[in-house]
Amino acid sequence: MSPSFHIPYILPTALLALALVLKLPTFLRASRDPDVRATTLLLTWATAVLVVITPANIERLNVLTGVPNIAAPWAYSFLTAFCATGLTMIMRWREEPSERRRRRIRRIYWLYAGIIAVLWLTFLLADVPTARIYDLDTYYASTPWRREHILLYIAAHTVSSLVAVSMLWKWFPAVANRWLKAGVVFLQLGFASGLVFDVAKMAAIGARWAGNDWDVLSTQAAPPFALMEAAFVALGFIVPQAGPFLQRWIRDQREYHRLGPLWRALRVLTPAAAEARFGPWTPLDLRLMQRRQRIHDALRVLSPYFDLALHQRAREAAQARRDTLNADDVAGAITISAAISTYQQGGPPTAHPEGLQGGVVVSDRIEGIASALSHPHILEDVRRRTISTESANHHG
Repeated sequence: MSPSFHIPYILPTALLALALVLKLPTFLRASRDPDVRATTLLLTWATAVLVVITPANIERLNVLTGVPNIAAPWAYSFLTAFCATGLTMIMRWREEPSERRRRRIRRIYWLYAGIIAVLWLTFLLADVPTARIYDLDTYYASTPWRREHILLYIAAHTVSSLVAVSMLWKWFPAVANRWLKAGVVFLQLGFASGLVFDVAKMAAIGARWAGNDWDVLSTQAAPPFALMEAAFVALGFIVPQAGPFLQRWIRDQREYHRLGPLWRALRVLTPAAAEARFGPWTPLDLRLMQRRQRIHDALRVLSPYFDLALHQRAREAAQARRDTLNADDVAGAITISAAISTYQQGGPPTAHPEGLQGGVVVSDRIEGIASALSHPHILEDVRRRTISTESANHHG
């Protein structure tokens, strides 16, 4: 058996397994949340289906259990559970919580649980002594009970796919959130791929009943669509949840790094309270919150040392350069640097007009000031211009 044959199975399986691993921390924190629980179950069933239907694993199961074709009821049971969870997830998204929705969801779970039970019953009743890895459905298409076993899983899958496509089609125009809209598109592609899988399987089985050999539809045409369904449906449920998280993470990551120059400049000050030490696995939002808090604490300490006259002169000098950097940000960076120097040298606080605190001019611009601090050559030029202007005014 060529290893390259299994590559199409490995890629979507790895994608689903990765998504499941990434979802587990959320599941552990919010296992009581029905949406989190359902998403985790859906990813689990989808991963299990792909693991079981990989040809190498089918052969392993046959050998380990000593039961020919035992992989079939396992794979079809996971597929049926996947169908049920997918339908209930769509219902949770489309409809507000209500007793009617809860009853419908329970009904779906009980119905598909009954289908799984019948799948195992028909497998036990069927006589399928010869292990078939690739053409099980068509090889035993006319075998009593095995025939019913095949028709049952295909019918359950077809109905769930049709219902899902119908619900998604009606719901799509009402979806405003772009991440949810992208998820709906992936789901539609996934369930549509599932329908192509079902059509190919039924055509091959119907050909067997008619005495023809269209096995290629079942063994070669249908499997890629099953893999596409698993990947698209998984993406459909992952994107609406992972998309906003990723968007927030990128935004926080950018802000965290943008604040870095200002945070490093202010580290020379002794914090008012012991700073909590976060490890590398601490969530980014907590590290960002700590960095912001550390900056604002340091600015409060420096507030009496801010020279508002220096800020005004630096602002005018920065405006004269006509740089892309905001003049207020450049002036704030120069004012903070001067205040740090005065504080470290033990100099006296700067006199401010009554009712005006020095920190007011910089506390609302920490991101822009941090960005300005990363351009030391601009700050140095503005600082020289500021000194020149001060000297000119003094001599004048």
